[in-house]
Amino acid sequence: SGDTRVGLVGFPSVGKSTLLTALTGTRSEAAAYEFTTLTCIPGTMKYKGARIQVLHLPGIIEGAADGKGRGRQVISTARTCNLILIVLDSAKPVTHKKIIEAELNSFGIRINQKPPEVKLIKREQGGIDYQQMVPQTKGMNADVCRSVLKEYKISCATIIIREDITVDQFIDVIEGNRAYIPVLYVFNKIDALTIEELDILDQMPNYVPISSQHQWNLEELMDTIWDRCNMIRIYTKPRGQIPDYDEPVIMHSESNPTIEEFCNRLHRDLINDFSHAFVWGRSAKHQPQRCGKDHVLMDEDIVTLCKKT
Repeated sequence: SGDTRVGLVGFPSVGKSTLLTALTGTRSEAAAYEFTTLTCIPGTMKYKGARIQVLHLPGIIEGAADGKGRGRQVISTARTCNLILIVLDSAKPVTHKKIIEAELNSFGIRINQKPPEVKLIKREQGGIDYQQMVPQTKGMNADVCRSVLKEYKISCATIIIREDITVDQFIDVIEGNRAYIPVLYVFNKIDALTIEELDILDQMPNYVPISSQHQWNLEELMDTIWDRCNMIRIYTKPRGQIPDYDEPVIMHSESNPTIEEFCNRLHRDLINDFSHAFVWGRSAKHQPQRCGKDHVLMDEDIVTLCKKT
């Protein structure tokens, strides 16, 4: 278990086992032949006070989404992660990246995308009510919407579209089972590359070059994992004592964590006795600020909880 979960996905023999050992210290067998790892191996890495669970998934091959090489089990485990690291061998063709992207996409994982701003409300009667708030330039219109809904046997619904979307994105909304997960491309074995080849790789977005065998650039990889998972640290401060900087409570900033959620992370019954909180840090207008349970916390805030008397 951990505060966030990261999955290592990639072809066989790209250095996932060595990377897991370098990051977490967990022994994962590494050998010169493919498919050395046949089961999911978990490890825990500590960084900035957070416990990050790293899952080493067996190597996937082309056709994994159709069940080849136990690919369905591997990709369905990847769906549960907060971040996916696609590990690639720098010396091998970049087409491997496209193959893995296609496998994840066909299994319902949308990488580095946000859920489309589309509201679909099914009704008992009244036909199709199509509303678009912005002009559609990617092929979406009322007729396309009706024909897609007809395929899914939906005859009465209200559709409100608040951004420019493709037909595929609209189908994702109807299906409702897509996982939107951030992805980081980790190019391993950079010790085999020249500076010129590294410059070419450097033009790619969302990528980190490393060498897990020589432990090059692992600090930047950990820092990028921290940023992409949107983790924030909240320190607890008992009354009359100094804050506990060793064991922060880790929360995720994309959900705008409130003091109520912070209480629930500590103990689910704590909110029943909650009276108010004193907050020091960036989210406070003055130090300290007396706050209620709806106050939104920011990174490295210090919180003292006060119970009802």
